[in-house]
Amino acid sequence: MNLFTDKRILSVSQLTRLITDVLEENFEHVWVEGEISNIATPASGHLYFTLKDAGAQIRCVLFRAAARSLKFKPADGMRLIVRGRVSVFAQRGDYQLLAEYMEPQGIGALQLAFIQLKERLAREGIFDESLKKPIPMLPSRVGIVTSPTGAAIHDILTVINRRFANIEILIAPVKVQGEGAAGEIAAAVRDFNRYREVDVLIVGRGGGSLEDLWAFNEEIVARAISASRIPVISAVGHEIDFTIADLVADLRAPTPSAAAELVVASKAELSSSLESMTFRLIRAIEAAIAALRSRQISAQGALRDPAMLIGHLVQRLDYLQERLTASMDDALERRVDRLAFLESHLEVQSPAYLVNRCNDHLERLSDRQTRAIRVILDNLRSTAARNASTLNALSPLATLSRGYAIAHSLTDGSLIRDSAFLSVGQLVDLRLARGSAVCKVESVTRGSEGLTDRGEQV
Repeated sequence: MNLFTDKRILSVSQLTRLITDVLEENFEHVWVEGEISNIATPASGHLYFTLKDAGAQIRCVLFRAAARSLKFKPADGMRLIVRGRVSVFAQRGDYQLLAEYMEPQGIGALQLAFIQLKERLAREGIFDESLKKPIPMLPSRVGIVTSPTGAAIHDILTVINRRFANIEILIAPVKVQGEGAAGEIAAAVRDFNRYREVDVLIVGRGGGSLEDLWAFNEEIVARAISASRIPVISAVGHEIDFTIADLVADLRAPTPSAAAELVVASKAELSSSLESMTFRLIRAIEAAIAALRSRQISAQGALRDPAMLIGHLVQRLDYLQERLTASMDDALERRVDRLAFLESHLEVQSPAYLVNRCNDHLERLSDRQTRAIRVILDNLRSTAARNASTLNALSPLATLSRGYAIAHSLTDGSLIRDSAFLSVGQLVDLRLARGSAVCKVESVTRGSEGLTDRGEQV
């Protein structure tokens, strides 16, 4: 039946299966080049991406088994050559390329993987010179990680036996190329570090292609060498060969033979050097002994009688003791004087002393006040006496005491100074020096004529 002439209705699944059969039968093995984009790596481990050029694009998938064998890491924008077969993803109705192998366009996959790993490890800093460990000058035991049947182990053993046959050698036989070689090399390095009985490790193999040497470009080997506490010498291939292991190792040897020469010094050269240094050491010791002997003689000549030295020291000790005693006495005396001064100063400044001074001052002021009052009283008494004397001299009483009397009118109490104011029979109050009397005027004498009011002379 012809699908294009006969009217046969197909389901979508049937049509998709027919298209799939056609594509897979006619495009079973194709090589495609293009630029990679939209790369994705889900948890399944498959690799999904798009391969495109200026005019078209196609979805691609690289299943986990094939993805794990890639030597490089695909990235967006990288141009690839992909081998695979065309198929259809029925659920979306998209055709796709089931990739089986791919490599960078213009550069080999191994070379790209080498560059990518080198750049990534360099960013981590494991190539830094500051991490390199020194290689021991005379190791007593050397560990070798290489193939037990290759030319490298033969060259290393030959050179070591020639240069220093006494050195003990431990060999960890491993695969140096092919599947699983990198894991064996890394495990051997870790085993030697757990054993800890070797002084230095040589890790290497003979020359070969990039593919032959690839085990020494694997990340697992690089990290095992970087983590090694034992110094590692890398000896991979020939002088023109260069691997990641060479960059990580503490020392790179261009060949396995060169590694053996670097790790072991020549016994003959060491013996000759030892003889030369022994001779120089003997000469130096003899010169030092001669110098010490000369110094001893000089010291003996300058050495004096110990008893005299001791006597001088005792004398100096007595002198210093005397000075110390005098100094202490002087210092003590100054302290005593200072203490007395402070006590007197404190006594002067003490409240009791100030109160006593105030009391003394108050007593002196009180005495001065008493004396001043007495002087004032004496002065007042003297003044009063003088005033009394003057008053007595001027007082009528004094006049009365001499026999005079004062007459007052008994009627109005007025003072009678003139007899013209008297009349016969008038009562008059006479004030005497002592006491007084009331008198009745019997007669009155007027003027100096001595006449009475009756014309009779009194």
